[in-house]
Amino acid sequence: MRPDWSLHVLVDPATIPLARMPAFVAEVARGGATVLQLRGKTTPIPELVRYGEALGEEARRHGLLYLVNDRLDVALATGADGVHVGQEDLPPAAVRRVAPGLLLGLSVGSLEELARSRTGPAPDYLGVGPVFPTGSKADAGPVIGVEGLRAIAAAWPGMPVVAIGGIQPANVAAVWAAGVAGVAVISAVSTAADPEAACRALLQGRP
Repeated sequence: MRPDWSLHVLVDPATIPLARMPAFVAEVARGGATVLQLRGKTTPIPELVRYGEALGEEARRHGLLYLVNDRLDVALATGADGVHVGQEDLPPAAVRRVAPGLLLGLSVGSLEELARSRTGPAPDYLGVGPVFPTGSKADAGPVIGVEGLRAIAAAWPGMPVVAIGGIQPANVAAVWAAGVAGVAVISAVSTAADPEAACRALLQGRP
């Protein structure tokens, strides 16, 4: 069965403390989230592993996929379903060699990066963006807009595309219309007063 990439909620220990995390996961699961992705850029590795183990348990409890951003070592240590890497992270070929059983997501921000990515082993999905300006990701590349997203999605037929970057309920309809398989969010859910309602709003307009 193919994974459901519809709604990735990125979870940062700096934003969602461990004590709050189980309730947060339950809320986003009720709202329709399908993937949880651990993203802890500033979290010490021992703490990130402890958090990831707990996040993985909660993901399984609610039937969600659990991925780790950037860190293959943390993904393996915490029993993740997959890992998501960027253009400057561990190459997809190395990920496939070390962990052939993991789902693999790859960040792409331009048609040029897409072309380079097609020379190696295919990922399971592409994370494409930033679609809109975002303050949640300090290392985000140039904004590509909905048209850039549409162009990248059309350039690799059959490859699931998950849009990321500045996506909010107010602009998500245009993103779904670009032909994506899913959307990935950070602040739109993690800082929402009602994460469940935020997830439901993000899924409005999904094909």
